[in-house]
Amino acid sequence: MANIQATGATLHQQILSEIESRIVSGEWAPGFRLPFEVDLAESYGVSRMTVNKVLTQLAKAGLIERRKRSGSFVAQPQVQSAILEIHTIAAEVRSMNQAYSFTLQSRSIRKAGPLDRAAIEVSAETRLIELRCVHFAGDVPFCTEERLINLDAVPEAEDADFSATPAGEWLIAQTPWNAAEHKISAVAADEPVSELLDVPPHTPCLVVQRRTWNSSGPVTSVRFTYPGDKHAIVATFTPASA
Repeated sequence: MANIQATGATLHQQILSEIESRIVSGEWAPGFRLPFEVDLAESYGVSRMTVNKVLTQLAKAGLIERRKRSGSFVAQPQVQSAILEIHTIAAEVRSMNQAYSFTLQSRSIRKAGPLDRAAIEVSAETRLIELRCVHFAGDVPFCTEERLINLDAVPEAEDADFSATPAGEWLIAQTPWNAAEHKISAVAADEPVSELLDVPPHTPCLVVQRRTWNSSGPVTSVRFTYPGDKHAIVATFTPASA
């Protein structure tokens, strides 16, 4: 970066345009820490007040996050998912032009307990797979996943390698569903979730709970937890017939 010469646009507008261009183009990727105010001011040959106004405007636009004592960082793009559609987490992340990855935290097979039966509507003897995962956008945690899979409805899942293929992606490919239910709620991140998402405890989070069924009965019940400022839910409606 070099000093900006005055043109028809103000210095403020020129600096704003240049930094915005670096962010939108991907040159400064999500999570990138911007130079400190004093360094930007020296680089552009302007006052810190001018730089501060630029950064304030970028923060209001959602392009950067300003953190006390840490500096300013390029914000993670907010993804929007359709409430009436089922997408994989990988598709959501890639829609933001981010690299997708995930880690399987745990996998177990057990009989359904009382809370499980309420979540997935199965009998006490039903065998379930329980999975816990963290999905990433780039190097940043995107959401956590807590999932139950009904082995009566999907016996092939017992031999599936969910450390290589995310369960949601595998289920969509292997098991056509004929009914689904979404439930959306807001929660404060508890300590285990805050650690997995790398956010402070009690951070507001968005929870999407989903259940699907096929001709054999309940297939899966899953709970996704997203940092609240990184995700939005969109639903599209048309007027009902008269």
